[in-house]
Amino acid sequence: MEQQVIPRAEHNISRQDISENALKVLYRLHKSGYKAYLVGGGVRDLLLGKQPKDFDIATDATPEQIKGLFRNCRLVGRRFRLAHILFGRDIIEVATFRGHHDSEQANTDSKRSDEGMLLRDNVYGSIEEDAERRDFTVNALYYNIADFSVVDFAGGIGDIAERRLQLIGDPETRYREDPVRMLRAVRFAVKLDFDIAPESLAPIAEYGHLLKDIPAARLFEESLKLLLSGEGKETFKMLAQTQLLYPLFPLLKPLLQQWDEDAPELRFILMALASTDKRVRGEQKVTPAFIFAALLWPLLEIKKDELLVELSLGEHDAMAMAMNWVLSEQCKSIAIPKRFTTGIREIWQLQSRLDRRFGKRAFQTFAHPRFRAAFDFLELRAKASQDQQLGELAQWWQQWQRSNEQGRNSMVRELNKSAGRNNKRRRRKPKNTSNES
Repeated sequence: MEQQVIPRAEHNISRQDISENALKVLYRLHKSGYKAYLVGGGVRDLLLGKQPKDFDIATDATPEQIKGLFRNCRLVGRRFRLAHILFGRDIIEVATFRGHHDSEQANTDSKRSDEGMLLRDNVYGSIEEDAERRDFTVNALYYNIADFSVVDFAGGIGDIAERRLQLIGDPETRYREDPVRMLRAVRFAVKLDFDIAPESLAPIAEYGHLLKDIPAARLFEESLKLLLSGEGKETFKMLAQTQLLYPLFPLLKPLLQQWDEDAPELRFILMALASTDKRVRGEQKVTPAFIFAALLWPLLEIKKDELLVELSLGEHDAMAMAMNWVLSEQCKSIAIPKRFTTGIREIWQLQSRLDRRFGKRAFQTFAHPRFRAAFDFLELRAKASQDQQLGELAQWWQQWQRSNEQGRNSMVRELNKSAGRNNKRRRRKPKNTSNES
């Protein structure tokens, strides 16, 4: 790889834009005689004029040597050993330069599957080898704390200028090594508004099935990065375009393969993603439970209707069985933790409770911890389906939230009166017009 060094005077990165804690780690490594570089997405984002979310560091110090320098350090990772330097809630990740797998060390410290996937990767090397091991050219950029230069090993500076996302090395080999790189390609392309280079894009259609070999727990973490990044809607669309959506959500394939954005099911999902994107950009709280509940809701309704017909179940039992089935099937590909599947169930269950408002039920539903998420969910359902009854129900709950206790009591009384009038009409017997004998 051809090395290009961009001196401090020729790039826009300033230490004022780098986290204070990252600078502390960089300086201590440097003063202790080790090479220390800010690396990857942090450098890329700074060059693009963006504020990085994370600041990662690469060094020639081994994990054990790093731990010896920092009392606030813990070593993590089985597949590749990393050092986490803890500053309260802020974590600075430090990685030792990775080496090639054809070295003598690789025989004992690395392991591949039969498909070529890296299962263990604790092989250390030089900065040049580390750059070759990185996924995309724009992530093979190193900010040197020794002289504040940027070192470019793979033409990343040029690709940033061209707004192009390109893999380092042979794309097929790199995707086989780690199929999650295909998801990263989609995520970075949307996040940075870059085009994926044709040679990096072409193999994705063929190798997308390799995602089935990735542990479901890891795919849960990756799905959060994809859907809760603030660009979830556009990311979801690109995942569908590249066919990577369906190894993650196989149940969605028959529903979305035609991709009709006017269909209520897809319109609802896209509206939920757009709503979540707005909250993320506004730095409002979001929960994975809400977005997974939205993605799986159309499937839940289909399964519930099937059970109502096939097994002649009641509404409540059919819903319970459908929830169990949908979540069980989905967790085979993405291992959604129980704390979120519980939230998903509650959001779904509250949809029927929101319609039962008589007596004290409205107050009890309003007191539920998931009420606000369930109400937002109801509003999206009403807008996506354009169902008049759902719309009126959403408006009723909107008024409820704006009212004080006296107003809420008045709303329930009016509802009870209306229900009473309707019941009287239904119970009234028709007049007997026949002649008595």
